[in-house]
Amino acid sequence: MKETTKILHSIPVDELTGAISTPIYQTSTYVQEAPGVNKGYDYARSNNPTRKVLENLIATLENGKNGYAFASGLAAIDAVVKLLQSGDEIVAVDDIYGGAFRLFTHIYQKFGITVKYVDATDTANVAVAITSKTKLIWLESPTNPTLKISDIEAISKIAKANKVLLCVDNTFASPVAQKPIELGADIVIHSATKYLAGHSDLIAGLVVTNTNELGEKIKFIQNASGAILAPFDSWLVIRGIETLPLRVKQHSENAQKIAEFLLTQDIVKNVYYPGLSIHKNHHIAKQQQKYFGGIVTFDLKIDDKEFATQIVSQTQYFKLAESLGGLKSLICLPCEMTHKSIPRESRYESGVTDSLIRLSVGLEDVDDLINDLETAIKSLSKKISSTA
Repeated sequence: MKETTKILHSIPVDELTGAISTPIYQTSTYVQEAPGVNKGYDYARSNNPTRKVLENLIATLENGKNGYAFASGLAAIDAVVKLLQSGDEIVAVDDIYGGAFRLFTHIYQKFGITVKYVDATDTANVAVAITSKTKLIWLESPTNPTLKISDIEAISKIAKANKVLLCVDNTFASPVAQKPIELGADIVIHSATKYLAGHSDLIAGLVVTNTNELGEKIKFIQNASGAILAPFDSWLVIRGIETLPLRVKQHSENAQKIAEFLLTQDIVKNVYYPGLSIHKNHHIAKQQQKYFGGIVTFDLKIDDKEFATQIVSQTQYFKLAESLGGLKSLICLPCEMTHKSIPRESRYESGVTDSLIRLSVGLEDVDDLINDLETAIKSLSKKISSTA
């Protein structure tokens, strides 16, 4: 069965009514036949039929055993970290999402969980960083925002050899483009806010486990902590996933053309996109990804925050906003937006300069998007020339 068919037909027809669209079970509780005797549902924090369809769907798409839906991507990350205990250590990719950095550093560090940040594009860095205290390796591939690619399969072998869990944030790729569990990951997380939902209209997070044992632990944390996804938002994510293969394919095609355009611009220093042959680990991306995704980042030859601000403030179709993965194109300046919580020195070490600009390439006509960027870049070039 092909991917698109699998997605559409992994969403069941409602057994009670025959509804082809998953019903929204907007209820907080369920009537029981007798104390403790029910139809598999007793309280909506613990279980909800709409949420269950989504959880089964993401487990199927990632080829995992179990899926769990949370109120946000950070709630999903939080649930995974709660598998650890005081004294444990995480080895994490250095170019990490700012929200994950904030959670690790400002919340869990005070509870005795430490984090080592390494450049995971070289698997040797991961192997060297592991100690007897390491219990979890945390990868993003591609990373946010410089789109670093790590060899998930090679790192999974390192994790297994050291009896360490491997969690991969698969938000940027999506299960249409990449399946980390097939490459050896133990846990996959998603900010479903992004490509899975795909319409910039909700906040959601998902966790997928490769074993029932891990699944039971995440399920316990989900129920005990209570950061569950509401029925209506669950339904919206299900609806978004129905068109995921079509959207990811078009996002990727547009992003490739925009990355190639940016390479031709004199004002641009670096272009980061896994689909470019010049990308450091392009060969690995080709092996483990079907598509290269819809995110392109670039920085300027003059590393000036004000110059970068002029570009992100002048585009017409690329809207200045946080988040990514929606139908409409977005542009942001990570140093002042998504990654502001990371100290400047740490940002620079991982490649997030003051002039780094992140594009979430949408589904508009790519020629219009290129013209939009070209206009903003030309305007800045004229300003630089006039002040030289």
